Amino acid sequence: MPDTTTAVVDDPRAARRRERAQLARYLVERYAAGESLMRLSEDTGRSFGHVRKLLLDAGVTLRPRGGSRLRTT
Repeated sequence: MPDTTTAVVDDPRAARRRERAQLARYLVERYAAGESLMRLSEDTGRSFGHVRKLLLDAGVTLRPRGGSRLRTT
């Protein structure tokens, strides 16, 4: 009979999925508040491409590149 008193060992892949989902929620919240992809990348230590992919996978519509620019006429 198996010992039922020992803790169940978590699947490392499941732990990574939870961590990725948690990071994605954090990034979505900050991006929606106006943070740039570059700033999110720097603050989290993740690559620009990784941050971008997490946001896209979460269904975020990305803002145009370059931020606000003054118009010259």
